[in-house]
Amino acid sequence: MIARTWHGIAEAVDADDYLDYLNRTGVPDLQATEGNRGVYVLRKIESGRAHFVLISLWESADAIRNFAGPDIVRARYYPEDDRFLLELEPEVAHYEVLVQPAGA
Repeated sequence: MIARTWHGIAEAVDADDYLDYLNRTGVPDLQATEGNRGVYVLRKIESGRAHFVLISLWESADAIRNFAGPDIVRARYYPEDDRFLLELEPEVAHYEVLVQPAGA
C-alpha cells in the first residue's frame, strides 16, 4: 500500500470553509477513485494559519495515476483552492505503508 500526502496552508479564519470545500471536492474524488483505500484529513491551527494534511491510501502507483494523472508527484488542485490556500505547493510525497491498523 502507498500513502500519498499533501500539505496546504490557509488563513485560520478560513479553516472551516476550506474543510467544507475539501469535503465537496478533493475528498469525494479521492474516495471514488478505483484503488483508493481511504482518506484522512488532518488540521492544525497555529499562529493564525490552518495547516491541512491529506493522507490518501492507495493499492498501487497505477491506482494513484487514476486520480493524479501520469505525474503522480504533481499535486492536484481544484478551481477554488487558490482562493483559500496561501500557496499551491507543486508536489506531494508518497510513502510505502509498512504497518497498518489490524483489519485495515
